[in-house]
Amino acid sequence: MVISNGKRRQPSLAQLRAFAAVAEHLHFRDAAAAIGMSQPALSGAVSALEETLGVTLVERTTRKVLLSPAGERLAARAKVVLEAVGALLEEAEAVRAPFTGALRLGVIPTVAPYLLPTVLRLVHERYPHLDLQVHEEQTANLLDGLQSGRLDLLLLAVPLGLPGVVELPLFDEDFVLVTPLDHWLGGREGIPREALRELNLLLLDEGHCLRDQALDICREAGRGDAPVTTTAAGLSTLIQLVAGGLGCTLLPRTALKLETTRSSQLLTGCFAEPAPSRRIALAMRSGAARSAEYRELATALREAFRPLPVRVLDAGS
Repeated sequence: MVISNGKRRQPSLAQLRAFAAVAEHLHFRDAAAAIGMSQPALSGAVSALEETLGVTLVERTTRKVLLSPAGERLAARAKVVLEAVGALLEEAEAVRAPFTGALRLGVIPTVAPYLLPTVLRLVHERYPHLDLQVHEEQTANLLDGLQSGRLDLLLLAVPLGLPGVVELPLFDEDFVLVTPLDHWLGGREGIPREALRELNLLLLDEGHCLRDQALDICREAGRGDAPVTTTAAGLSTLIQLVAGGLGCTLLPRTALKLETTRSSQLLTGCFAEPAPSRRIALAMRSGAARSAEYRELATALREAFRPLPVRVLDAGS
């Protein structure tokens, strides 16, 4: 064992590469040509490796090159090390290349069914080498995942107002009122927000940001904190409760087409301008290594969302 400054000396990659070439070709000149080194440099690298490891690797004769027993054993190890280094360099190249590798996207449940088809189509067509991994969770869990590094990017309702989180706004969308067929507001235009004061409003369970948004809208309309007697875990269930005559609910426009076709017992009403609305954005960690990619993705998504019933925002909004 060779010790330097109290530590085991480490072979260099050049030494390992030279030795692996000699072990493969069993000829110094051929090995040197194979890796683009001069023969003296190759011979010196192998000798330096032998000194570093403290073993004889190669038996040199005037006619041929042979591997020693130690050389036979260590040649296989050297090959594994060089292959691992090659894989490391390939992975680094993939990381440097934009829109490659994994992207862990968190999405809230009141967005996922309505926007993911557009998101997935865009990624498939424009970023075919991106490994998009989707996680549907409520807002609090998504934010925990983003801040812990478990998730890379979020698609959710804002504002969040959290330090260390950058929001990239995508669009605003209005809420509509969904009612049973026999409701007096069903199918009406220009509904005043004040009408919310007296409605039996059905909401999602606690933890959904859409529930909090609906409650904020009601407070803005002058409605107090009326007790909520019926809730649902998802919008599909909420719509079925409305169709069954249990009350009314607020639905974002992107969800309207999919959810209201589930029943013929529904009507929708539109609010007077300015209608209550929500803003959807991407959210990333401040200083994220791939922030330029995420901003480019946000720009592409804004264009992809234009056919939807939303108001697409500029990058600086």
